[in-house]
Amino acid sequence: MTLPAIDTSALFDVHGKSAIVVGATGAFGKVVCATLGRAGVRLVVTAGNAAELATLADELAAAGITAIAVNTRPNTEADCDAIVAAAVQAHGGVDILVVAAGVNDVAPIIDMSHERFAAVMRANVDGAWLIAQAVGKQMIAQGTGGKLVFTSSARGKLGHPAGYSAYCTSKSAIDGMTKALGCEWGKYGITVNAIAPTVFRSPLTAWMFADDDKAIAVREGFLARVPVGRLGEPEDLAGPLLFLTSRASDFHTGHIIYADGGYTAG
Repeated sequence: MTLPAIDTSALFDVHGKSAIVVGATGAFGKVVCATLGRAGVRLVVTAGNAAELATLADELAAAGITAIAVNTRPNTEADCDAIVAAAVQAHGGVDILVVAAGVNDVAPIIDMSHERFAAVMRANVDGAWLIAQAVGKQMIAQGTGGKLVFTSSARGKLGHPAGYSAYCTSKSAIDGMTKALGCEWGKYGITVNAIAPTVFRSPLTAWMFADDDKAIAVREGFLARVPVGRLGEPEDLAGPLLFLTSRASDFHTGHIIYADGGYTAG
């Protein structure tokens, strides 16, 4: 057998692609924007907070990243159609969708109203389903395949004793959606995968990186279950993201990649 002719320089090349980033102003959303934008992807960034979205747009422009901002959450079919239309108008189509939006609401189930539970499901599951539907229609019409990346969590696989009945349920649903759409859209050349982080450095988790007694105690307890022995950094998510949005993952679909330092392996 002769040596395979593999062009490694092209495997991870996403330059010139068109991507929609939902929940772009969140911690993972900004990792997505920085990773794809600096790799030459043209972005449509969406979020519900207009001020935060404007700040992000300015930061992207200052970094020389091509992006347009759409101040819309994927709450309805009309919202999602508008997001897709903006990408088509600006960039000629949609090659990549990354759903980085998500919320948590922590409470024991006996203290949580159904409305609170439903709000988490709407934000984490309904929105992902709706934007996937709209983007899928566009990608199928284009006929050139595409890449969808959802945001799952280690909590989609593992439970949690501190009132995560809504969050764990929502992320398990994302895992199921990832597998179902991976099966459904393979024939169109559309891959559907998810990244499942655990704790990584962000404004929401900054307290866990601190040096006070409480943070140290919590961190040490958590790290006892993390084989690599540290918390995550944004760069730890950038590699899996680039893999899942590039040609390198053309034969990978319906998978959940745990960017967790081995937390879920034990």
